Amino acid sequence: MKVKVAAALLFTLFIGSSFKADNEIKWLDFNTGYDLAKKKNKIMIVDVYTDWCGWCKRMDRDTYEKANIISAINSDFIPVKFNPEIKGVMYNFEGRVYSGDQLAGVISNYQISGYPTTIFIYPKTKSSELVPGYKNAEQMAPILSEVKKKFYAKN
Repeated sequence: MKVKVAAALLFTLFIGSSFKADNEIKWLDFNTGYDLAKKKNKIMIVDVYTDWCGWCKRMDRDTYEKANIISAINSDFIPVKFNPEIKGVMYNFEGRVYSGDQLAGVISNYQISGYPTTIFIYPKTKSSELVPGYKNAEQMAPILSEVKKKFYAKN
């Protein structure tokens, strides 16, 4: 009897975790995401945030937890969370090594004026696009679609 209960519990946990994984964005760190974007020839979506940013937390809830956004990002982009204020972490980009604040400047062409900021990077064409500020799901959905069309059209 204990074996059946344990097996049922393991099965439930496995199914639950598998289901949840498809219903959330699988965020990566910058170094892992950049390498994967190059390898898979995909666009990176970089959520540039800080721990103290209230609008960043709101965007996590209002945008990145919505099913249509989750689906679009997980299928067409490499999602990266990047906090440039974390000290002691070094990032590799285009053959150089940067601190967080240095990398934020480089990948945004020194255009970040606040948080959150979303940066799309397509390593294959070395293209990027910066979208400043909070965007809810209704605002983000067409941005994802347009960025995908724009960057992949350059292929």
